[in-house]
Amino acid sequence: MTVSWTLVPIGAGVALLAALPALLSAGLLNASIQMLIAALFACAYSLLAGRAGLLSFGHAAYFGVGAFATVHAMNAFSGTGLLPTPLLPLVGAFAGLVVGLVAGWFATQRSGTTFAMITLAVAELLHSLAPQLKGWFGGESGISAMRMPAWGLSFGSTIEVYYLTLVWVLVSLGLLHFHGKTPIGRLTLALRENAHRLKFLGYDAHGVGLSAFVVSSMFAGVAGGLQALNNEAANYVVFDASVSAGVVLNSYIGGVGTFLGPALGAALMTFFGYAVSDATRSWLLYQGMLFVLVMMYVPAGLTGLFSAAARLAAQRGWPLAVSVCALAVVATLCAAAGVVFIVEMLQRLCSHDYRSLAAMGGGWPPIVLFGRSWPPGSMATWLVPVALLAAGALLGWAARRGLVSKPLPPPETTAVLDGKEALS
Repeated sequence: MTVSWTLVPIGAGVALLAALPALLSAGLLNASIQMLIAALFACAYSLLAGRAGLLSFGHAAYFGVGAFATVHAMNAFSGTGLLPTPLLPLVGAFAGLVVGLVAGWFATQRSGTTFAMITLAVAELLHSLAPQLKGWFGGESGISAMRMPAWGLSFGSTIEVYYLTLVWVLVSLGLLHFHGKTPIGRLTLALRENAHRLKFLGYDAHGVGLSAFVVSSMFAGVAGGLQALNNEAANYVVFDASVSAGVVLNSYIGGVGTFLGPALGAALMTFFGYAVSDATRSWLLYQGMLFVLVMMYVPAGLTGLFSAAARLAAQRGWPLAVSVCALAVVATLCAAAGVVFIVEMLQRLCSHDYRSLAAMGGGWPPIVLFGRSWPPGSMATWLVPVALLAAGALLGWAARRGLVSKPLPPPETTAVLDGKEALS
């Protein structure tokens, strides 16, 4: 019996995820829960934006509805009876499905910018109404609940919540992958490639788009339900535009054209927020810069980099591929260090506290950064980031020189091939 090579990394990844509670502290384990939830939310969004080609700017609506529905179910059933605690995300799935069916029926009547604006309007409508509808959304304070014991588990520890989240995320990802292999899932690719030809072949393009919208909303509701179980509360902030923008950013950074690309992007950006937000006030600036750079230079996302490296190794051999990738990584680190140095220095120079300190002392006091003091009036201080940026540019040029003699052909993703096959 032969084993598919794709199952090997998947099995290794699942085994690593299962072992995380023994390797991480409670704080990092809670961050891992948030990463899993963000990964599921991004994959659900990618079904709509990546496979169906329908760019939604308001997917927080279905995430938030799932969260509030789950909190209400937690209070109503107390984690027992027909809906024990492990099954409560089903309520979030049902709420996301129902709201997605209603909103999607109107939104999928249009496409392009109009579709995106309709989805944004739905999310903003819920965001503005939630503080007023206190019976449903608890006003500005939101609604709280408690996880109750079920199936012999207390669900009072972070470890139990982590494993519950992991099981739901793995099952949901498996169902999303299975959906992509079904006829209706294949038709979503055809909808993205050419909706007019899909209609010409006799298919209901609106129905195909609506089905993708509903399935995506349902799994976004599951993610919202898991968020409510983890936090034991839900607030109208889950409908905020930043939540919708976050899932778009995560999906495209990871690679919206691949299945697990959005999960990778969501996990990395969630960890980035946890790791960097406590260290600097400028972490949102770095996040925005990363998104802009990925969209400009790596439109296929981070997974596109792995695909390009694999194609380079197949066409040129592993020695050249490893050397080019190593140069690219070092160049990126040097350039990033230079940018961070400049941003952090300017952020401290422009802060009110530093200006007050400078006015009191009658000069520019040194700024502590990276474990040492840097006098802002010294030329040597600013030569450091300039040298780092120059080194990054030089190494990047050297990496590109390794590809100039024989450029790689443009990649044609499996998703595009599947879409053309679905149309034929």
